Amino acid sequence: MKLWGGRFSKETDSLANDFQSSIHFDQRLYQQDIQGSIAHAEMLAQCGIISQEDRAAIVQGLKNIEKDIEAGKVAFCAENEDIHMNIEALLTARTGGAGKRLHTARSRNDQVAVDFRMYVREEIGTVISQLLDLEAVLCRRAREHQETVMPGYTHLQRAQPVSFAQHLLAYAAMFRRDVTRLEDCRKRLNECPLGSGALAGTTYPIDRWQTAKALGFNRPCGNSMDGASDRDYALELMSGLSILMMHLSRFSEEVILWCSWEFKFVELDEAYSTGSSIMPQKKNPDMAELVRGKTGRVYGGLISLLTVMKSLPLAYNKDMQEDKEPVFDALDTVTMCLPVFTGMIGTMAVLPENMRRAAGRGFINATDCADYLTKKGMPFRDAYMAVGRLVSSCAAQGKTLEDLTLEELRAVSPLFEEDVFEALKLENCMALRASYGGPAVSETTRQIEEIEAFLEARSK
Repeated sequence: MKLWGGRFSKETDSLANDFQSSIHFDQRLYQQDIQGSIAHAEMLAQCGIISQEDRAAIVQGLKNIEKDIEAGKVAFCAENEDIHMNIEALLTARTGGAGKRLHTARSRNDQVAVDFRMYVREEIGTVISQLLDLEAVLCRRAREHQETVMPGYTHLQRAQPVSFAQHLLAYAAMFRRDVTRLEDCRKRLNECPLGSGALAGTTYPIDRWQTAKALGFNRPCGNSMDGASDRDYALELMSGLSILMMHLSRFSEEVILWCSWEFKFVELDEAYSTGSSIMPQKKNPDMAELVRGKTGRVYGGLISLLTVMKSLPLAYNKDMQEDKEPVFDALDTVTMCLPVFTGMIGTMAVLPENMRRAAGRGFINATDCADYLTKKGMPFRDAYMAVGRLVSSCAAQGKTLEDLTLEELRAVSPLFEEDVFEALKLENCMALRASYGGPAVSETTRQIEEIEAFLEARSK
Protein backbone atom coordinates (compact mmCIF):
# COMPACT_ATOMS: atom_id res chain seq x y z
CA MET A 1 0.00 0.00 0.00
CA LYS A 2 1.36 3.42 -0.97
CA LEU A 3 1.84 6.08 1.69
CA TRP A 4 -1.02 8.03 0.08
CA GLY A 5 -3.26 4.97 -0.49
CA GLY A 6 -5.76 5.36 2.36
CA ARG A 7 -8.77 6.13 0.18
CA PHE A 8 -7.81 3.63 -2.52
CA SER A 9 -8.92 0.01 -2.66
CA LYS A 10 -6.93 -0.85 -5.77
CA GLU A 11 -3.20 -0.83 -6.48
CA THR A 12 -1.79 1.46 -9.16
CA ASP A 13 -1.32 -0.20 -12.53
CA SER A 14 2.33 -1.12 -13.03
CA LEU A 15 2.61 0.88 -16.26
CA ALA A 16 0.95 3.89 -14.63
CA ASN A 17 3.30 3.59 -11.67
CA ASP A 18 6.34 3.50 -13.92
CA PHE A 19 4.94 6.43 -15.87
CA GLN A 20 4.57 8.66 -12.83
CA SER A 21 7.67 7.54 -10.96
CA SER A 22 10.45 10.14 -10.74
CA ILE A 23 12.93 8.30 -8.51
CA HIS A 24 15.27 7.62 -11.44
CA PHE A 25 16.09 11.33 -11.67
CA ASP A 26 15.04 13.02 -8.41
CA GLN A 27 17.14 10.68 -6.26
CA ARG A 28 19.92 13.25 -6.55
CA LEU A 29 17.86 15.37 -4.11
CA TYR A 30 18.35 12.93 -1.23
CA GLN A 31 20.64 15.22 0.77
CA GLN A 32 18.28 18.18 0.49
CA ASP A 33 15.30 15.97 1.34
CA ILE A 34 16.99 14.67 4.48
CA GLN A 35 18.13 18.14 5.55
CA GLY A 36 14.61 19.50 5.06
CA SER A 37 13.07 16.61 6.98
CA ILE A 38 15.49 17.04 9.90
CA ALA A 39 14.66 20.74 10.10
CA HIS A 40 10.95 19.92 9.95
CA ALA A 41 11.22 17.33 12.73
CA GLU A 42 13.21 19.71 14.94
CA MET A 43 10.56 22.37 14.44
CA LEU A 44 7.67 19.99 15.17
CA ALA A 45 9.28 18.99 18.46
CA GLN A 46 10.10 22.60 19.38
CA CYS A 47 6.45 23.51 18.82
CA GLY A 48 5.23 20.55 20.87
CA ILE A 49 3.60 18.82 17.89
CA ILE A 50 5.70 15.65 18.26
CA SER A 51 7.63 14.38 21.27
CA GLN A 52 11.35 14.86 21.80
CA GLU A 53 11.74 11.08 21.73
CA ASP A 54 10.15 10.88 18.28
CA ARG A 55 12.28 13.81 17.14
CA ALA A 56 15.47 12.05 18.25
CA ALA A 57 14.47 8.81 16.53
CA ILE A 58 13.57 10.64 13.31
CA VAL A 59 16.75 12.71 13.21
CA GLN A 60 19.03 9.76 13.93
CA GLY A 61 17.13 7.57 11.49
CA LEU A 62 17.50 10.16 8.71
CA LYS A 63 21.21 10.58 9.38
CA ASN A 64 21.70 6.82 9.21
CA ILE A 65 19.76 6.66 5.93
CA GLU A 66 21.97 9.39 4.47
CA LYS A 67 25.10 7.44 5.42
CA ASP A 68 23.69 4.27 3.89
CA ILE A 69 22.77 6.06 0.64
CA GLU A 70 26.27 7.50 0.36
CA ALA A 71 27.76 4.07 1.06
CA GLY A 72 25.68 2.55 -1.74
CA LYS A 73 23.64 0.40 0.65
CA VAL A 74 20.20 1.74 -0.38
CA ALA A 75 18.27 0.52 -3.42
CA PHE A 76 15.54 2.99 -4.28
CA CYS A 77 12.17 1.55 -5.25
CA ALA A 78 10.06 2.80 -8.17
CA GLU A 79 6.97 1.62 -6.31
CA ASN A 80 7.58 4.51 -3.87
CA GLU A 81 7.57 6.94 -6.79
CA ASP A 82 10.05 9.58 -5.70
CA ILE A 83 12.93 10.35 -3.37
CA HIS A 84 10.60 11.80 -0.74
CA MET A 85 8.44 8.71 -0.36
CA ASN A 86 11.46 6.41 -0.64
CA ILE A 87 13.16 8.09 2.30
CA GLU A 88 9.97 8.24 4.36
CA ALA A 89 9.32 4.53 3.70
CA LEU A 90 12.88 3.69 4.79
CA LEU A 91 12.52 5.84 7.90
CA THR A 92 9.19 4.26 8.87
CA ALA A 93 10.60 0.76 8.38
CA ARG A 94 13.51 1.61 10.70
CA THR A 95 11.76 3.72 13.36
CA GLY A 96 8.13 2.61 13.26
CA GLY A 97 5.66 5.10 14.75
CA ALA A 98 8.20 7.92 14.96
CA GLY A 99 8.77 7.84 11.21
CA LYS A 100 5.02 7.96 10.58
CA ARG A 101 4.85 11.27 12.45
CA LEU A 102 7.43 13.06 10.27
CA HIS A 103 4.91 14.12 7.63
CA THR A 104 2.73 15.96 10.16
CA ALA A 105 2.01 19.53 8.94
CA ARG A 106 3.75 18.85 5.64
CA SER A 107 2.84 17.91 2.07
CA ARG A 108 4.98 16.51 -0.71
CA ASN A 109 4.18 19.77 -2.47
CA ASP A 110 6.11 21.96 -0.04
CA GLN A 111 8.62 19.16 0.57
CA VAL A 112 9.71 18.95 -3.06
CA ALA A 113 9.60 22.75 -3.36
CA VAL A 114 12.08 23.21 -0.51
CA ASP A 115 14.34 20.39 -1.76
CA PHE A 116 14.44 21.87 -5.25
CA ARG A 117 15.18 25.39 -4.03
CA MET A 118 18.02 24.13 -1.85
CA TYR A 119 19.49 22.14 -4.73
CA VAL A 120 19.32 25.06 -7.14
CA ARG A 121 20.84 27.37 -4.53
CA GLU A 122 23.80 25.03 -4.04
CA GLU A 123 24.37 24.42 -7.73
CA ILE A 124 24.34 28.15 -8.49
CA GLY A 125 27.36 28.37 -6.19
CA THR A 126 29.16 25.73 -8.27
CA VAL A 127 28.49 27.54 -11.54
CA ILE A 128 29.61 30.87 -10.10
CA SER A 129 32.84 29.33 -8.83
CA GLN A 130 33.61 27.92 -12.28
CA LEU A 131 32.81 31.26 -13.91
CA LEU A 132 35.20 33.03 -11.56
CA ASP A 133 37.94 30.55 -12.55
CA LEU A 134 37.32 31.45 -16.20
CA GLU A 135 37.44 35.16 -15.36
CA ALA A 136 40.82 34.70 -13.66
CA VAL A 137 42.22 32.98 -16.76
CA LEU A 138 40.89 35.77 -19.02
CA CYS A 139 42.58 38.37 -16.83
CA ARG A 140 45.86 36.47 -17.00
CA ARG A 141 45.74 36.08 -20.78
CA ALA A 142 44.68 39.73 -21.19
CA ARG A 143 47.73 40.95 -19.22
CA GLU A 144 49.92 38.94 -21.55
CA HIS A 145 48.49 40.62 -24.67
CA GLN A 146 47.76 44.24 -23.88
CA GLU A 147 50.00 45.36 -26.77
CA THR A 148 49.09 42.56 -29.18
CA VAL A 149 47.37 44.29 -32.11
CA MET A 150 44.57 42.46 -33.90
CA PRO A 151 41.72 43.51 -36.17
CA GLY A 152 38.42 44.16 -34.48
CA TYR A 153 35.46 43.10 -36.60
CA THR A 154 31.92 44.15 -37.39
CA HIS A 155 29.88 42.00 -39.80
CA LEU A 156 32.96 39.72 -39.69
CA GLN A 157 34.74 42.41 -41.70
CA ARG A 158 37.92 44.01 -40.43
CA ALA A 159 36.86 47.27 -38.82
CA GLN A 160 39.26 48.94 -36.35
CA PRO A 161 42.46 47.98 -34.52
CA VAL A 162 42.11 46.57 -31.04
CA SER A 163 44.31 44.59 -28.71
CA PHE A 164 43.81 40.90 -28.05
CA ALA A 165 43.47 41.93 -24.41
CA GLN A 166 40.53 44.16 -25.29
CA HIS A 167 38.85 41.28 -27.12
CA LEU A 168 39.27 38.89 -24.21
CA LEU A 169 38.07 41.52 -21.75
CA ALA A 170 34.85 41.96 -23.72
CA TYR A 171 34.01 38.36 -22.79
CA ALA A 172 35.20 38.93 -19.24
CA ALA A 173 32.64 41.74 -18.97
CA MET A 174 29.91 39.41 -20.26
CA PHE A 175 30.83 36.64 -17.83
CA ARG A 176 30.89 39.12 -14.95
CA ARG A 177 27.25 39.95 -15.71
CA ASP A 178 26.51 36.21 -15.87
CA VAL A 179 27.89 35.91 -12.34
CA THR A 180 25.72 38.76 -11.05
CA ARG A 181 22.61 37.35 -12.78
CA LEU A 182 23.13 34.05 -10.98
CA GLU A 183 23.80 35.85 -7.70
CA ASP A 184 20.55 37.80 -8.11
CA CYS A 185 18.67 34.57 -8.83
CA ARG A 186 20.10 33.01 -5.69
CA LYS A 187 19.00 35.99 -3.62
CA ARG A 188 15.45 35.91 -4.96
CA LEU A 189 14.98 32.18 -4.51
CA ASN A 190 16.17 32.22 -0.91
CA GLU A 191 12.71 32.04 0.65
CA CYS A 192 11.57 28.83 2.28
CA PRO A 193 8.40 27.10 0.99
CA LEU A 194 8.38 24.49 3.78
CA GLY A 195 5.21 24.96 5.82
CA SER A 196 3.15 25.95 2.78
CA GLY A 197 1.60 22.48 2.92
CA ALA A 198 -0.26 21.30 -0.15
CA LEU A 199 -1.26 24.92 -0.84
CA ALA A 200 -3.12 26.37 2.17
CA GLY A 201 -0.65 26.03 5.02
CA THR A 202 -1.64 23.98 8.05
CA THR A 203 -3.80 24.06 11.17
CA TYR A 204 -0.83 23.02 13.33
CA PRO A 205 0.99 25.76 15.32
CA ILE A 206 4.22 25.48 13.29
CA ASP A 207 7.12 27.95 13.27
CA ARG A 208 8.05 28.55 9.65
CA TRP A 209 10.77 31.01 10.62
CA GLN A 210 12.58 28.29 12.53
CA THR A 211 12.74 25.92 9.57
CA ALA A 212 13.66 28.75 7.20
CA LYS A 213 16.58 29.74 9.42
CA ALA A 214 17.69 26.14 9.95
CA LEU A 215 17.88 25.59 6.18
CA GLY A 216 19.72 28.83 5.41
CA PHE A 217 16.81 30.77 3.93
CA ASN A 218 16.26 34.46 4.58
CA ARG A 219 12.55 34.04 5.35
CA PRO A 220 9.55 31.82 4.64
CA CYS A 221 7.63 32.31 1.41
CA GLY A 222 4.96 34.88 2.20
CA ASN A 223 2.11 33.13 0.35
CA SER A 224 1.55 29.40 0.77
CA MET A 225 0.03 28.88 -2.69
CA ASP A 226 2.97 30.65 -4.31
CA GLY A 227 5.48 28.77 -2.17
CA ALA A 228 4.13 25.35 -3.09
CA SER A 229 3.50 25.89 -6.76
CA ASP A 230 5.73 28.39 -8.54
CA ARG A 231 9.03 27.61 -10.21
CA ASP A 232 10.06 31.04 -11.42
CA TYR A 233 13.42 30.64 -9.64
CA ALA A 234 14.11 27.57 -11.81
CA LEU A 235 13.09 29.54 -14.91
CA GLU A 236 15.30 32.44 -13.85
CA LEU A 237 18.18 30.01 -13.37
CA MET A 238 17.55 28.46 -16.79
CA SER A 239 17.43 31.91 -18.36
CA GLY A 240 20.74 32.84 -16.72
CA LEU A 241 22.34 29.58 -17.81
CA SER A 242 21.06 30.08 -21.37
CA ILE A 243 22.59 33.56 -21.54
CA LEU A 244 25.83 32.19 -20.11
CA MET A 245 25.90 29.42 -22.73
CA MET A 246 25.19 32.01 -25.45
CA HIS A 247 28.32 33.89 -24.33
CA LEU A 248 30.35 30.68 -24.29
CA SER A 249 29.00 29.79 -27.73
CA ARG A 250 29.98 33.17 -29.22
CA PHE A 251 33.44 32.82 -27.75
CA SER A 252 33.66 29.24 -29.04
CA GLU A 253 32.73 30.38 -32.54
CA GLU A 254 35.60 32.86 -32.50
CA VAL A 255 38.08 30.28 -31.21
CA ILE A 256 36.97 27.97 -34.03
CA LEU A 257 37.59 30.74 -36.56
CA TRP A 258 40.86 31.84 -34.98
CA CYS A 259 42.45 28.39 -35.09
CA SER A 260 41.51 27.83 -38.75
CA TRP A 261 44.23 28.34 -41.36
CA GLU A 262 42.17 31.22 -42.77
CA PHE A 263 42.88 33.16 -39.55
CA LYS A 264 45.53 31.26 -37.58
CA PHE A 265 45.41 33.70 -34.68
CA VAL A 266 45.68 30.92 -32.09
CA GLU A 267 46.86 27.34 -31.81
CA LEU A 268 44.91 25.09 -29.45
CA ASP A 269 46.82 22.89 -27.07
CA GLU A 270 46.81 19.22 -28.03
CA ALA A 271 45.14 18.39 -24.71
CA TYR A 272 42.08 20.31 -25.94
CA SER A 273 42.08 19.23 -29.59
CA THR A 274 41.22 16.09 -31.54
CA GLY A 275 42.36 14.55 -34.82
CA SER A 276 40.71 12.98 -37.85
CA SER A 277 40.32 9.27 -38.50
CA ILE A 278 41.19 9.77 -42.17
CA MET A 279 43.01 13.12 -42.54
CA PRO A 280 46.33 12.95 -40.66
CA GLN A 281 46.96 16.68 -40.82
CA LYS A 282 43.82 17.68 -38.93
CA LYS A 283 43.76 19.30 -35.52
CA ASN A 284 40.13 19.96 -34.70
CA PRO A 285 38.62 22.42 -32.17
CA ASP A 286 36.14 19.83 -30.91
CA MET A 287 35.90 21.24 -27.37
CA ALA A 288 34.78 24.62 -28.69
CA GLU A 289 32.40 22.96 -31.16
CA LEU A 290 30.83 20.86 -28.41
CA VAL A 291 30.31 23.90 -26.20
CA ARG A 292 28.65 25.61 -29.15
CA GLY A 293 26.47 22.55 -29.76
CA LYS A 294 25.48 22.03 -26.13
CA THR A 295 24.16 25.59 -26.00
CA GLY A 296 21.07 24.39 -27.88
CA ARG A 297 20.54 21.73 -25.24
CA VAL A 298 20.37 24.35 -22.47
CA TYR A 299 18.08 26.57 -24.55
CA GLY A 300 15.81 23.55 -25.02
CA GLY A 301 15.55 23.05 -21.27
CA LEU A 302 14.44 26.66 -20.79
CA ILE A 303 11.76 26.38 -23.47
CA SER A 304 10.62 23.05 -22.05
CA LEU A 305 10.11 24.43 -18.55
CA LEU A 306 8.44 27.62 -19.79
CA THR A 307 6.02 25.46 -21.76
CA VAL A 308 5.27 23.24 -18.76
CA MET A 309 4.47 26.23 -16.55
CA LYS A 310 2.68 28.51 -18.98
CA SER A 311 -0.92 27.35 -18.44
CA LEU A 312 -0.95 25.72 -15.02
CA PRO A 313 -3.71 26.93 -12.70
CA LEU A 314 -2.85 27.41 -9.04
CA ALA A 315 -1.74 25.56 -7.11
CA TYR A 316 0.32 22.38 -7.58
CA ASN A 317 -0.17 20.16 -10.66
CA LYS A 318 1.55 16.89 -11.53
CA ASP A 319 2.91 18.57 -14.66
CA MET A 320 5.42 20.20 -12.35
CA GLN A 321 7.22 16.91 -11.93
CA GLU A 322 8.69 17.88 -15.31
CA ASP A 323 10.52 20.82 -13.70
CA LYS A 324 13.59 18.93 -12.54
CA GLU A 325 15.04 17.09 -15.52
CA PRO A 326 15.59 20.23 -17.66
CA VAL A 327 17.22 22.00 -14.71
CA PHE A 328 19.37 19.00 -13.80
CA ASP A 329 20.46 18.57 -17.41
CA ALA A 330 21.24 22.28 -17.88
CA LEU A 331 23.30 22.42 -14.69
CA ASP A 332 25.14 19.22 -15.63
CA THR A 333 25.85 20.63 -19.09
CA VAL A 334 27.09 24.02 -17.90
CA THR A 335 29.27 22.62 -15.13
CA MET A 336 30.80 20.23 -17.68
CA CYS A 337 31.42 22.94 -20.29
CA LEU A 338 32.97 25.62 -18.08
CA PRO A 339 36.09 23.78 -16.79
CA VAL A 340 36.89 22.42 -20.26
CA PHE A 341 36.45 25.83 -21.86
CA THR A 342 38.61 27.46 -19.18
CA GLY A 343 41.37 24.91 -19.75
CA MET A 344 41.20 25.47 -23.50
CA ILE A 345 41.55 29.25 -23.20
CA GLY A 346 44.23 28.99 -20.55
CA THR A 347 46.49 26.75 -22.64
CA MET A 348 45.98 27.99 -26.21
CA ALA A 349 48.99 29.58 -27.92
CA VAL A 350 48.41 33.09 -29.23
CA LEU A 351 50.12 34.06 -32.52
CA PRO A 352 50.64 37.86 -32.38
CA GLU A 353 52.47 38.08 -35.71
CA ASN A 354 49.52 36.63 -37.58
CA MET A 355 47.15 38.97 -35.78
CA ARG A 356 49.32 41.97 -36.66
CA ARG A 357 49.61 40.88 -40.29
CA ALA A 358 45.81 40.59 -40.57
CA ALA A 359 45.38 43.97 -38.93
CA GLY A 360 47.66 45.52 -41.55
CA ARG A 361 45.16 44.73 -44.27
CA GLY A 362 41.56 45.82 -44.62
CA PHE A 363 42.10 49.57 -44.01
CA ILE A 364 41.22 49.31 -40.32
CA ASN A 365 42.98 52.64 -39.69
CA ALA A 366 40.59 54.48 -42.02
CA THR A 367 38.58 55.93 -39.14
CA ASP A 368 41.82 57.18 -37.60
CA CYS A 369 42.74 58.81 -40.91
CA ALA A 370 39.38 60.60 -40.95
CA ASP A 371 39.87 61.62 -37.30
CA TYR A 372 43.28 63.06 -38.28
CA LEU A 373 41.65 65.36 -40.83
CA THR A 374 38.87 66.28 -38.39
CA LYS A 375 41.44 67.32 -35.80
CA LYS A 376 43.05 69.51 -38.50
CA GLY A 377 39.75 71.36 -38.88
CA MET A 378 37.81 69.43 -41.55
CA PRO A 379 34.18 68.53 -40.71
CA PHE A 380 33.94 64.79 -39.98
CA ARG A 381 31.56 64.03 -42.86
CA ASP A 382 33.91 65.72 -45.32
CA ALA A 383 36.84 63.83 -43.81
CA TYR A 384 34.87 60.59 -44.11
CA MET A 385 34.32 61.17 -47.83
CA ALA A 386 37.95 62.12 -48.43
CA VAL A 387 39.27 58.98 -46.74
CA GLY A 388 36.70 56.92 -48.63
CA ARG A 389 38.27 58.14 -51.88
CA LEU A 390 41.73 57.22 -50.57
CA VAL A 391 40.55 53.72 -49.63
CA SER A 392 38.99 53.25 -53.06
CA SER A 393 42.22 54.31 -54.74
CA CYS A 394 44.31 52.03 -52.50
CA ALA A 395 42.04 49.07 -53.17
CA ALA A 396 42.44 49.59 -56.93
CA GLN A 397 46.23 49.73 -56.61
CA GLY A 398 46.64 46.96 -54.04
CA LYS A 399 48.03 49.40 -51.51
CA THR A 400 47.35 50.23 -47.84
CA LEU A 401 46.89 53.75 -46.49
CA GLU A 402 50.38 53.53 -44.98
CA ASP A 403 51.81 52.84 -48.49
CA LEU A 404 50.60 56.17 -49.86
CA THR A 405 53.07 59.02 -50.27
CA LEU A 406 52.44 62.41 -48.75
CA GLU A 407 51.86 63.76 -52.26
CA GLU A 408 49.15 61.15 -52.91
CA LEU A 409 47.50 62.01 -49.60
CA ARG A 410 47.68 65.78 -50.24
CA ALA A 411 46.04 65.27 -53.60
CA VAL A 412 42.90 64.51 -51.63
CA SER A 413 43.42 67.14 -48.89
CA PRO A 414 46.14 69.72 -48.24
CA LEU A 415 45.59 69.20 -44.52
CA PHE A 416 47.74 66.05 -44.59
CA GLU A 417 51.22 66.63 -43.16
CA GLU A 418 54.20 64.41 -42.28
CA ASP A 419 52.68 63.52 -38.88
CA VAL A 420 49.92 61.58 -40.65
CA PHE A 421 52.16 58.52 -40.91
CA GLU A 422 52.45 58.29 -37.14
CA ALA A 423 48.69 58.70 -36.89
CA LEU A 424 48.18 55.80 -39.33
CA LYS A 425 50.49 53.36 -37.55
CA LEU A 426 48.27 50.63 -36.12
CA GLU A 427 50.04 50.55 -32.76
CA ASN A 428 49.42 54.27 -32.37
CA CYS A 429 45.82 53.94 -33.55
CA MET A 430 45.24 51.47 -30.77
CA ALA A 431 47.24 53.35 -28.14
CA LEU A 432 45.34 56.57 -28.78
CA ARG A 433 41.98 54.88 -28.16
CA ALA A 434 42.19 55.68 -24.48
CA SER A 435 38.54 56.64 -24.03
CA TYR A 436 36.85 54.81 -21.17
CA GLY A 437 36.49 51.15 -22.13
CA GLY A 438 38.89 51.36 -25.08
CA PRO A 439 41.86 49.17 -26.13
CA ALA A 440 44.69 51.45 -24.98
CA VAL A 441 46.97 49.83 -22.40
CA SER A 442 45.84 52.28 -19.72
CA GLU A 443 42.24 51.24 -20.29
CA THR A 444 42.79 47.49 -20.56
CA THR A 445 44.81 47.74 -17.33
CA ARG A 446 41.85 49.42 -15.66
CA GLN A 447 39.47 46.76 -17.00
CA ILE A 448 41.71 43.95 -15.77
CA GLU A 449 42.00 45.53 -12.33
CA GLU A 450 38.22 45.90 -12.12
CA ILE A 451 37.69 42.22 -12.92
CA GLU A 452 40.40 41.24 -10.44
CA ALA A 453 38.70 43.34 -7.75
CA PHE A 454 35.42 41.61 -8.64
CA LEU A 455 37.12 38.25 -8.16
CA GLU A 456 38.79 39.31 -4.93
CA ALA A 457 35.47 40.45 -3.44
CA ARG A 458 34.09 36.94 -4.05
CA SER A 459 37.08 35.08 -2.68
CA LYS A 460 36.42 36.20 0.91
